[in-house]
Amino acid sequence: MNPTRTPPALYALAIGAFGIGTTEFAIMGLLQQVSASLGVSIASAGLLISGYAFGVFVGAPAITLATRRLPRKLVLLGLMAVFTLGNLACALATSYSALMAARVLTSLAHGTFFGVGSVVATSLVPEQRKASAIATMFNGLALATLIGVPACAWLGLHHGWHAAFWAITAIGVLAMVSLAVLLPATHEHDAAPVSLDSELRAITGVPVLIGLATTIFGFAGVFVVYTFIEPLLTRVTGFGDAMVSPVLLVFGLGMAIGNPLGGKLADRHLSSALVGTLAALAVVLVAFGFAMQVRWAMVLTTGLLGMAMFATVAPLQMWVLRQAAHAPSLASSLNIGAFNLANALGAWLGSAAVARGAGLTALPWIAAAVTVLGIALAAQALRGQRAAQTAPLCPQA
Repeated sequence: MNPTRTPPALYALAIGAFGIGTTEFAIMGLLQQVSASLGVSIASAGLLISGYAFGVFVGAPAITLATRRLPRKLVLLGLMAVFTLGNLACALATSYSALMAARVLTSLAHGTFFGVGSVVATSLVPEQRKASAIATMFNGLALATLIGVPACAWLGLHHGWHAAFWAITAIGVLAMVSLAVLLPATHEHDAAPVSLDSELRAITGVPVLIGLATTIFGFAGVFVVYTFIEPLLTRVTGFGDAMVSPVLLVFGLGMAIGNPLGGKLADRHLSSALVGTLAALAVVLVAFGFAMQVRWAMVLTTGLLGMAMFATVAPLQMWVLRQAAHAPSLASSLNIGAFNLANALGAWLGSAAVARGAGLTALPWIAAAVTVLGIALAAQALRGQRAAQTAPLCPQA
């Protein structure tokens, strides 16, 4: 194997990530159509996002444990089958309850796909490229924000929201075919699955728990702001409604740049990348607070926010994988659940701040404070690692 060549299987994983990322966020651009079509309020339609996030959080550990002894290629193909059937059910839904049930079904594939996919991705490349391999898979998620979500919004506007889910169903079929053809049948991790007791001990260890908490609080700051990006752009910065999509395109471009950058930094020095990318995110969030009144500065800072946000993904994911050597798939899936919990926490904190009269302009400062908490947790994790490495061995009895 050429150590510098990207294995084709990573592109198959990226296609799956593109489909999952598109279906996760597509509903944000379809809220008004869904609300009008199904006769529910915008707030109720918004719960379709919360229902999906809840399904990811619950499904990630449950499905990973249930499939832990199956070959990983079979698991990934099965998850994409669930994803495809779930989106088919969304495309056929004619009531709010049916759409919610289909969304939850679809979400069950999310956490385990990214969790197991991260482990598989690292098994396809040499040690010095493992974080970059994770970033390659997550490029699909970045492209979903850049291309998939706007495309679904366009389909929803011109052909109805069902058309968007038909398109995502087709992406699911393409991902299944790509995985079947390009993913090797066996991986080094399939050979000797560890016991359930060992896996549970691994994920309940202090280093893994601190790593998961770092993901939750480090990433939550993004969604304090991103949840309210439309009113921030229109009500605070003064952009017209037509400018929201172009500015969000800049955000997506930032994500596409930041993702591989974070992977390369993590490959060079994981500890420095972990703290450095979170620190960069906190700085950008502070800058966001100053940029909101100036249009060009807001566009630039929105792009930097996407870049800093996704630069943290590979280091956070790789860190948890390293801390849970005996339970890589479970820990990786739990960390994907932690990212989704961060999304929900950030959205809740932002909503609570606005509801209590803090105003939209307070959100970047709240977001930065949350991310700083994540940095403190990362620093604690690094101190714990150094202490473990320098601790003297216990003498034999």
